[in-house]
Amino acid sequence: MTLLYILIATLAGGLISVLIAAAISVALLTRLVRSLVGVSTGILLGTALLQVLPEAFEAHAPPQALFATLLGGLFAFFLLEKVELYRHGHHHEGDHPHHHHHHGFDAEQAGRGGLAVLLGDSIHNFCDGVIIAAAFLVDVQLGVATATAIVAHEIPQEVGDYIVLLNAGLSRTRALAYNALSGLAAVAGGVLGYFVVGPWQAAFPYLLVVAASSFIYVAVADLMPQLQRRLPWLETVGQIAWIAVGLGTAVAITLLRHAH
Repeated sequence: MTLLYILIATLAGGLISVLIAAAISVALLTRLVRSLVGVSTGILLGTALLQVLPEAFEAHAPPQALFATLLGGLFAFFLLEKVELYRHGHHHEGDHPHHHHHHGFDAEQAGRGGLAVLLGDSIHNFCDGVIIAAAFLVDVQLGVATATAIVAHEIPQEVGDYIVLLNAGLSRTRALAYNALSGLAAVAGGVLGYFVVGPWQAAFPYLLVVAASSFIYVAVADLMPQLQRRLPWLETVGQIAWIAVGLGTAVAITLLRHAH
């Protein structure tokens, strides 16, 4: 059953995002992605800080080692993003550091690198699959919470990738197909994680901390900078409301998990 849960969870993000992309116009997709950034931010931070990290520390591993793993994870994701193999960040030469574009929002620049987008996204999805497998092997409810956080981030990311691939010159059908194939990398990571990570239960607390570092890094380094723009006050309130929705979702899952 655990393997079945892992397969369902790893398939969810890619399939849901492809269905959304297939059903909605590109103009509406662009607006939808921007709104979901706030939700993703709240869910990722809430899941990392309220569920995944507490679960790791309850395993009685040395706190110093867990914090060192957290620090190492944050730095590792920074380095991976630097070489554009993780979450395929796209940058203009000479850009101001805060003018930092991710997940297909800079379509003109990203349109010249559709294959790079697919490569980076496949690596990202594979890593997510391993993380989901590790969480389910610890506890099914923790696996559901972790998968929810990942899927919440995957939907705007995958939809953004779809927009990038369209700007790279792919037809709508091919862009959807390539996006779906990229999503299968998460399934591969989940299956490998189930069979390889399973025998190494002592490593679970550290894998959970790595998962938390991924959530925190994505939220703080990728998503929050997209929200830090000077906007009319009504749009700013909307951003805060979407973050609150994400946090509320993470809190609700936490309360439900501890209620059982």
